[in-house]
Parts: sequence; C-alpha cells; structure tokens
Amino acid sequence: MDKDLQASLTPLREAIDAIDKEILSLLNRRARTAQQVGEVKEAFDAAGPVLKPEREASLIRHLQSLNQGPFTEEGIESVWREIISVCRGLERTLIVAYLGPQGSFSEQAALEQFGHSVQKMPCANFDEVFRAVESGQADIGMVPVENSTEGAVSRTLDLLLNSSLKVMGERSLSIQHCLMTQSGTMDGITTVMAHPQALAQCQAWLGRHYPQLSRDAASSNAEAARVAAEDAGVAAIAGVAAADAWNLKVVAPGIQDDPHNRTRFLVVGADDVAPSGHDKTSLILAVPNRAGAVYDMLEPIARNGVSMSRLESRPARTGQWEYYFYVDVLGHQSDPAVKATLVDLKKRAAFFKVLGSYPVQ
Repeated sequence: MDKDLQASLTPLREAIDAIDKEILSLLNRRARTAQQVGEVKEAFDAAGPVLKPEREASLIRHLQSLNQGPFTEEGIESVWREIISVCRGLERTLIVAYLGPQGSFSEQAALEQFGHSVQKMPCANFDEVFRAVESGQADIGMVPVENSTEGAVSRTLDLLLNSSLKVMGERSLSIQHCLMTQSGTMDGITTVMAHPQALAQCQAWLGRHYPQLSRDAASSNAEAARVAAEDAGVAAIAGVAAADAWNLKVVAPGIQDDPHNRTRFLVVGADDVAPSGHDKTSLILAVPNRAGAVYDMLEPIARNGVSMSRLESRPARTGQWEYYFYVDVLGHQSDPAVKATLVDLKKRAAFFKVLGSYPVQ
C-alpha cells in the first residue's frame, strides 16, 4: 500500500477503533440497565410479557427522528432491532414460531422483526404456528397474511377468525424468488417445487422458460428447498436464505413475475399492545344479508374520520353467499375516533371481532 495512503488511513482507523470501544462500553451499560429492569419487575412480582411492541416501535421512531445522518433510518432500525433483541434476551429469550423449515421467508420476517437473539420454532404449517402460541409453547408467531401479487393468504385469514390470538405487529418483505438446484443447472430436472403462492407468483416466468416441467406444491418454499437438497431431479423456488440453508445453488434469481412483489406478515400472540403513537387496528366484520348492509358497515369509518387501509372479503362458508370482511384502519383502538367507530360497527355488524392494535411498520 502506498505510504501516503497508509499514513492518511491509519489515524482514521484508530479513531474507528476508539469509537467501537466506546460503543461496546455503552452497549454493555444498556444491557446491564435492561437486566435491572427485569430485576425490578421480579422484585415487585410484576413479571409481564417480555415483548413490548409499542415500546420498541416508539424507541426506534424516536431515534430515527433524532438522526442527522449519514447513518440511514433503515440502518437505525436494523441495528436497534438487534440491540433490543440481545437486551430482551437477558431478561428472557423470546420464542418465535413461524412456517419452516430453515430458510423460509417467514423466518426472515421473524428475524427482521425480533432480531437474532430469539429461540426459533419452525412449524410445518400455519395451523401449527397458531397452536404453538395458543398452547404457550411459543411467545409469538409470524404468519403471512397477504401478497401484493396473489392477494390474501386464505388459511391465515381463517385462523385469525377462529383463534383467540391477537395481532401484535406487522412486517412487510420484498419477496425475491430464486430457482435453485443441487448442481446450479437444470440438467436432469423434472419437477419444480414451491409453496402454491410462490408457484403462482412465478407462473409466467416458468411458462416461458420451463413449460415442460411439472409443478408440485410444498408446504413452504423452504420445505421445497429441503426436498431439492435430497432429490437431484427437483428444482425449488425459494429465497436466497433457503439456498444457503440447504446448500443449493441458484440457477436464476428474481424469477417472480412482479418485480415489486411483497408479502405482509402478521405477528400473533396472546397480549394486547398499548398505543405507540402510530398504530393500526385490524378487525373482522360480517353484515346482515340485506340491501345496503356493506354501506352501513363502512359509514361509521368515514363519519368518524378514520382512514381504512385494507378491506378484504372471505366467504363465510354457510352456502348463503355471506362474507366476512377483514378490515384494517389507521389508529389504535383506544384512540377516540377509532374507539367511537368500533362502538358503532359493533352495533351494526352481525359479527364483530377486533383482532388487535399494533404499531405500523
């Protein structure tokens, strides 16, 4: 290396080393304070849930509001999610259930939301995720609820309808599907395997490039990757994390038909979430089968000045052409306008269920 360049870089690197030492000292100071919080809770016999989504969200937003750069707002969230995760784990390790196996997009969403200092519980299907949380085996679960290309994830909507669990958070991921095999080529491949949603999201690309191959559904993309790792005749569609997890090679990246493909995930758990200052409330409604019923259902939302961000219908399976409506509104259920709206909706609806209020991502 050029001596002048070395002379210029050395003091900067020494400064970085000194800053890192200071950061480490502050991180340990923060960790010790977090431990003291747990000790105070124990002393007052006030051991509540270890996860406080509203506290975590408001802290990150506050730090982002103070930020003057060049550190990015996305970087602040990423770094502080991990700091919070480690400090939370000093009180008690959070157990997170999600659709597995290793390398799934659900796992990615869970780790982005809660950091890596958690106990992961991969499940075979969405029902097992809900069951794990309902039984207390897991603290919270992460499940996909809608995709920007293929719409709602029906099984998740059905489980939300019938479960006692509440929605405690959300996480949106950009979904980049990759075609992967053992060899990194398509030689000898007879089958493409993925979750049905992923197959649908890539159907045009598959039709153009490999129309002759059969398409088999798997319980998850990560499960398809696991199968491909054992069967040289199978190509899997999954994310890069699944390729790494199952030692597969990517044949083609970014094969989703929509380059802006995204999936929204929900955090489900047993606890109510307090207001964070920027929240969303999810609910399920059904209306009487009469003229104008849907208008009457939506009227209180408009009248109270509440913004509706999502309206999804799902057949009630009664054979009478009746539907459940899954609705997201902006604001916490304790906010005056949202509270007044919910009171009116409950009076008008044939079925009414608040799934929960939680911080907007």
